[in-house]
Amino acid sequence: MSVSVAEQLLPWLLEGDPAIRWRVLRDFTDARDDEVARERALVATEGWGARLLAAQNADGGWGDGVYSPKWTSTTYTLLRLLWLGLPAGHPAALRGCEQLWQWRARWRVPETCIAAIVVRLTRCHAYDAAGLDELVEYLLDEQLADGGWNCATHTDKNKHSSFHTSIQALEALDAYATTGGRLDTADAQRRGRDFFLAHKLYQSHRTGEVAVRSSVRFPAFPEWHFDVLRGLEHFCDSSAQHDDRLHDAVELLRRARRKDGRWSTYSPHAGRQWFQLEQPGASRWNTRRALHVLQWWQQSG
Repeated sequence: MSVSVAEQLLPWLLEGDPAIRWRVLRDFTDARDDEVARERALVATEGWGARLLAAQNADGGWGDGVYSPKWTSTTYTLLRLLWLGLPAGHPAALRGCEQLWQWRARWRVPETCIAAIVVRLTRCHAYDAAGLDELVEYLLDEQLADGGWNCATHTDKNKHSSFHTSIQALEALDAYATTGGRLDTADAQRRGRDFFLAHKLYQSHRTGEVAVRSSVRFPAFPEWHFDVLRGLEHFCDSSAQHDDRLHDAVELLRRARRKDGRWSTYSPHAGRQWFQLEQPGASRWNTRRALHVLQWWQQSG
């Protein structure tokens, strides 16, 4: 991290929620692994993570359903806990995953988007699910000819992929692979990332314009939606090689930076929220995310 960022933003970032602080320590300081782990453990007992855990129902789920209503269901609350960095294997998350897999057993036909979310939550929360490899095989089989995925097809492999579905499938396969999954997903991940690179991450392959209008906004929780910051985070977090086709996306992220060197909060996706993460204005959450991506881009180039 540059001297100016260290001097001006590091103290401000470290005043934030534990979900921010542990990643700031990991990414921007020389903190030891045990120091980062201690800070990460606070996600379960303080701040945003503790508030979500306190809202858990007696049966182990959240809200009024497993997948709906959005965004207070069991599925999307588990995603929030994942994004906040709740350590893997937390008992509350495991109880929530149990609800998820009981619901999974009643599926007639899988849906690629939801299957991807279930795979990712299962691996990131370290839940032992007997049918996980079968679900991963389904994701691998659903990959389309252009390298991405699309919830709207089960037979036409030549259909154009969806940005929304593809980012979720890639995140799921990466989580599966990095937590010791048995199946080989390397080629599928490479093809999936190539799909995004062919679109310079966010552009229409026909016009070069923004393919998904809402993708230039960065809500704290992307839910099932693709956006540019989420896409860049995938390339960053999966340690992908520097590729100049991401240049436009990185520049878009840079242009979103405020004059004070920070990034703003964005309104959440429409739907009920458990609580408001940050007040309008400068966002510690998004600033940390953006700086991490820019650091990766600079170091990988």
